[in-house]
Amino acid sequence: MPDLARLRVKRLFLLDLDGTLYLDERLFDGAADFLRAIRSRGGTYRFLTNNSSRGAESYVEKLRRLGVEAETSDFLTSVDALIAHLHAQGMAEKLLYVCGTQSMKRQLTQAGLRLTDDRDAAVDALVMGFDTELTFQKLEDACILLGQGIPYLATNPDWVCPTAYGFVPDCGSVCEMLWRATSRRPIVIGKPEPLMPQLAMLEAVVSAQETLLVGDRVYTDIASGANAGVDTLLVLSGETKEADLAGSAVQPTFVLPDVTALLNILES
Repeated sequence: MPDLARLRVKRLFLLDLDGTLYLDERLFDGAADFLRAIRSRGGTYRFLTNNSSRGAESYVEKLRRLGVEAETSDFLTSVDALIAHLHAQGMAEKLLYVCGTQSMKRQLTQAGLRLTDDRDAAVDALVMGFDTELTFQKLEDACILLGQGIPYLATNPDWVCPTAYGFVPDCGSVCEMLWRATSRRPIVIGKPEPLMPQLAMLEAVVSAQETLLVGDRVYTDIASGANAGVDTLLVLSGETKEADLAGSAVQPTFVLPDVTALLNILES
């Protein structure tokens, strides 16, 4: 394991939310102090979330409710990464059928993208998000569209989303169900792909060597940082437990119990 003192030279902290800073409506002890310490040292942070079910505004409201001041510019979501990907791939004018929440659809529409709920329209691509408003009709429409061979994208591969009472199926679980029905796998846009960390570093004008990605999931958070070439820190306050690392092909640069332990290192 690299020297923990290396953490003190980081300038950009890319932070997961659920399981890293809070769980449901409970902000983890030390999380607010950790965020203040980053900025007091002259650093900056961005919240990177695969959760496509709601926009940055709702996250701002939640963090403020939990006692943390935040602005929409502090966030980078998998929907932001999806929009960047669609523009980069020349798909900004394509007609999209989106299995996602109304919030996700508003974000895409506000970005100038064309959406439809009509499976019989000339749909160019299917987009899957974490859809907390999922219906069987949407699943049936998705199966019909995938059978036509159109491009298929997903905001994230997370199997579950953490809650105070356990877990609920996330986008990855629904994509797995569709694979069983159609034998189609999506192109994943969010973590573990490197696009979100890359966009954050480009925006902050910070190098990979000065960046640290902090999260609680190996297969999304840690893999995304590794794919982007940045150091990663796994916190054991969420989904992943230390025993899980033994069978994982992806390994974090550092492992700590929680962000309070990281705060102690930064202030030591």
